[in-house]
Amino acid sequence: MTFFSVLLALVIEQVRALSPNNPVMALVRLNAEWAAHGFDAGKQKHGLIAWLVVVLPWTLATALVYYVLYHISFVLAFLWNVVVVYFTLGFRQFSHYFTDIHLALNNDDVPRAREILQEWTGIEAVDMPVSEIVRHTLIHAVVASHRHVFGVFFWFLVPIGPAGAVLYRIAEYLAREWARPAEDRTEAFSDFAQQVFFVIDWVPARLTSLGFAIVGNFEDAIYAWRNRTNEWPNTNEGVLLATGSGALGARLSGPLAEQSSVDVLAQPGEGDPYTVGDDCTPRTLQSAVGLVWRAVILWMILLLMLTIAVWF
Repeated sequence: MTFFSVLLALVIEQVRALSPNNPVMALVRLNAEWAAHGFDAGKQKHGLIAWLVVVLPWTLATALVYYVLYHISFVLAFLWNVVVVYFTLGFRQFSHYFTDIHLALNNDDVPRAREILQEWTGIEAVDMPVSEIVRHTLIHAVVASHRHVFGVFFWFLVPIGPAGAVLYRIAEYLAREWARPAEDRTEAFSDFAQQVFFVIDWVPARLTSLGFAIVGNFEDAIYAWRNRTNEWPNTNEGVLLATGSGALGARLSGPLAEQSSVDVLAQPGEGDPYTVGDDCTPRTLQSAVGLVWRAVILWMILLLMLTIAVWF
């Protein structure tokens, strides 16, 4: 059932992409805002309480609905799985930015590419050269593909099933949203959300990176994983970006065209610029599309094999 749930959800998402402003996400957003406003008193423990207040009801409700439907009908439980995976995936929620940047660069419309990149990431892209546009696009696309696809896959496959996918999606949203600067938000409040998501994402990030290595340039990807991960502020993202860089044969770390506090993903840590791969070009964007889809196919094949093994 797991394989066909994921497959059907992927097909539906490709045919009819879910808007980031869908009603379910709007409720999660309101819930997160209410919790942040009500519990933020400047200490980390308040962030812990708020996180539990937001995450637990959604996760437990998802598990309860699945349990009830499974005891009523196998088909209803299957459909519930499809719905949950569809709402927790987000392949197409970010890919249109990537596609539009790629199209603009192919048409030599660099100002339009800068405009789309700034809208997507918040990076100040005025006068940014093409190589930097491509590099920042790839940085955000690699991380987004993991968080909106492969991370959801992993947590859907754990024994708690659809509840795991919901847990991952909401934890990712809270870690990202509560870390944004806000007048009525203290820094300590967001610490727990970021720390717990780091733990939740530790294994999925490395499995995604292994998938990138297998379907890309394996030797360079593993070398980059071992030697360049610490050049990034967050080691989970560092594993993804270093391995993705090696798998693509493209440099993803390097000096920023414009320093920006918003662009935390694109700021490598201390160390020499990454030496594996070539400078980023518009053609690298097409290579990245192929890399992600090959990784998706790899995951689906492994899931199918696991499903067949369980059947037998």
